[in-house]
Amino acid sequence: MLKIYYVPGTRAIRPVWLCEELGIPYQREEISFEPEFRFGSEWRSINPVGKVPAMHDGDLTLFESCAMVQVILDRYGDGQLEPEKGSDDHALMQQWSWFAESTLARPAGEIVNHHRAFGEEIMPKAIAEMEGRVRLCLEAIDDWMAGREFLVDCGFSVADINMGYSLHLADRYVPYDDLHNAKAYFDRLAARPAFQRAIS
Repeated sequence: MLKIYYVPGTRAIRPVWLCEELGIPYQREEISFEPEFRFGSEWRSINPVGKVPAMHDGDLTLFESCAMVQVILDRYGDGQLEPEKGSDDHALMQQWSWFAESTLARPAGEIVNHHRAFGEEIMPKAIAEMEGRVRLCLEAIDDWMAGREFLVDCGFSVADINMGYSLHLADRYVPYDDLHNAKAYFDRLAARPAFQRAIS
């Protein structure tokens, strides 16, 4: 059985959400987010940089959330939640999945890290620059989602799971209620029962 190490609010939402969407069994193990635990030798033997999540599938251990999503999909998805491989929609699914993590979640995550590491001593210029990068990403999503329900035309896919977490993260730090397409898209994702179970 899949074992997913979980802390609320972290990227662990992604693989848990996918398991919930697919209806496959998994074990969720909630762990401490305290630095003493995350940087201890036991946890770093699972995730070498002390972050969350991590996942075991038999003898395989993974510690990148988007890789977990893809492995779960490949091993247990049975063709669900992804377009036909080689199609334009599949390429777009990959593009938006990578965008969700490497382009949107990166500056949003750094805002979180700066607040955690520096507290009242945060650097306003650095935070403003990261907020600007998040906002640019949100505007790109807003433009893309005009007239669309999900990221790719075939319907809900793992790209929406990967993006949904990143929008969940961004929503806490960079308000985007004025970007009506992006906000309505996130609201649709957040209303999904599997998302609600993943964040509870």
